[in-house]
Amino acid sequence: MNAVKKYLNTVALALLLATLAGWIVWPHKKTALLAVGALGLLALAAHVALNLDSLKQGFRRKSFLYSGNLLLVVVLVLAILALTNYFLSKHNYRIDFTQAKLHSLSDQSVTVLKNLKTDVSFKGFFREGNYGRGAMEHLLKIYAYHSPRITFEFIDPDKNPGLVKRYDVTQDGTTILEAGDKESRITSTSEEDVTNALIKVTRESKKVIYFLEGHGQDTLEDSGDNGFSTVKAELEKLGYEVKKQTLALADGFPSDCALLVVPGPRKDLLPNEEETILSYLEDGGRVLFMIDPETAPGMTPFLARLGFKLEDDIVVDTVSRLLGGDYFIPVVSQYESHAITDRFSYATFYPLARSVEVAETKPEGATVTALAATSPNSWAERQLDQKEVRYDPGKDRQGPVNLAAVAEVKAKPGLLTGRAPEGGGAPPPETPEKEARIAVIGDSDFVKNRYYFMSGNGNFFLNVANWLTEEADLISIQPRTQVPRTIQLSPSQGRLLFLASVVILPLAVLLIGLSVWLRRRSL
Repeated sequence: MNAVKKYLNTVALALLLATLAGWIVWPHKKTALLAVGALGLLALAAHVALNLDSLKQGFRRKSFLYSGNLLLVVVLVLAILALTNYFLSKHNYRIDFTQAKLHSLSDQSVTVLKNLKTDVSFKGFFREGNYGRGAMEHLLKIYAYHSPRITFEFIDPDKNPGLVKRYDVTQDGTTILEAGDKESRITSTSEEDVTNALIKVTRESKKVIYFLEGHGQDTLEDSGDNGFSTVKAELEKLGYEVKKQTLALADGFPSDCALLVVPGPRKDLLPNEEETILSYLEDGGRVLFMIDPETAPGMTPFLARLGFKLEDDIVVDTVSRLLGGDYFIPVVSQYESHAITDRFSYATFYPLARSVEVAETKPEGATVTALAATSPNSWAERQLDQKEVRYDPGKDRQGPVNLAAVAEVKAKPGLLTGRAPEGGGAPPPETPEKEARIAVIGDSDFVKNRYYFMSGNGNFFLNVANWLTEEADLISIQPRTQVPRTIQLSPSQGRLLFLASVVILPLAVLLIGLSVWLRRRSL
């Protein structure tokens, strides 16, 4: 009987622990586990009943009071931790401690997610072992954290051939976005592609960008170094529709045009083309001019009417020589404050560029802003016929030299063409005020296939196009890279570090512990 009284508490504890472990391992065996748990409680109750007198005496001991206080503190700490964990589970908050914010979304992506007005479902078709699944799952968890409208699931194509056939999935790693009856799909795991696919699938309509042809410029179909096929592909990734337009033979301006791009014309625009473009701007149109040096001289007076000053020069930059290029590839790393350049931190390179400045006279109601300027080590070379390139004070203009500018114009009939509005008089008061937007860049080579992916060239072009079309949430996100953190040690420093961490510190801890043990033993 004494043995039963002595070890009954141990048996009760063992049964309760076995119940807890069994509940974790075999949660489906509830009946058997409840029976074992009940036996444990009965054993504990029997132990208390059989040892009631000794337990009462033990409660009066100081050691029990101290132990009881300690137990109470432990219980309170555990209760606080449990309440804190419960609160945090209901109010999740992420903190990214990495310097490059590798586990956070860009501000542009967060803005898109906060403004979602429809539910979006992601379906990722990834085979087992596809390393891209982990990256995509991690990314979509962050998207879902910022918006409750985001849901996602992953599907193994080998185990779900029916869904593969239904969604016509032909490539492993395809992610399909669904928003209502709209669908978009991507095959990468980058934030830029996911966000832009999200924008495309939730956008109400697709905007059309026209590229002007017929003036000797390179074409959208040309996939060689000097073509614009990369520009076309990147714009289509953002959900734009890209078309060609020849205004010389057109009866009128395309009614669905969201942006007209004039990409490096070698010959001047015809008078009727100029009038057509001016009329388009008076109606609130958007135009991007990319004008190379020593080409289309008639563009200089034409753009002067819009508030831009084009010089007959070539920009020379000694900084580009330090970066491995020649003097005729000016570099821009500092930008004026503007919606286009907000949070834009790329350097951009402009092979054979001309200066673009703000003209002294501008159209009524126009705001013209310089956007991108070269370093003070550059200059605008105005003596284009000399064989040796050098800066001549009084003849050339010292840098910084501006290479791009934008304008916002309060559009109204007759502002640019000088023609009176049809029907005469002012427009009705209920007519909404329109705003024309214009961008001029003194180079077209910077976004040709050869240079598009050089540093931030392509990103800058897309940002300009998105600003012109008022699609500020269509973004080109700078990829985040983890900054390597390494320490360079000399052989002597390495041996000292090894000695201190592997030998001295462990030995010191051992000696301190041994001295404490010997001291307590001698007491």
